[in-house]
Amino acid sequence: MNPTKLMSDKDLIRKGTEILIKNLGYTETLRFLSMPKEKRMDSVQRHREWQKTLDKSNFFDRVFTHEQPKDG
Repeated sequence: MNPTKLMSDKDLIRKGTEILIKNLGYTETLRFLSMPKEKRMDSVQRHREWQKTLDKSNFFDRVFTHEQPKDG
């Protein structure tokens, strides 16, 4: 098995930018590159949101009786 040779970061940026400009045009490429990243939800907040959707008695019954989750 041959190891894959990665291009340098500089070459990757140049080539990627050229491909974007060729396919999207200059304006849309700039728009794409300047899009803000979606902020990730904090894991504790995500867990608390998940907990709000739980039916406590159903959850405990399933966990402590080793019941398999039902589809739906």
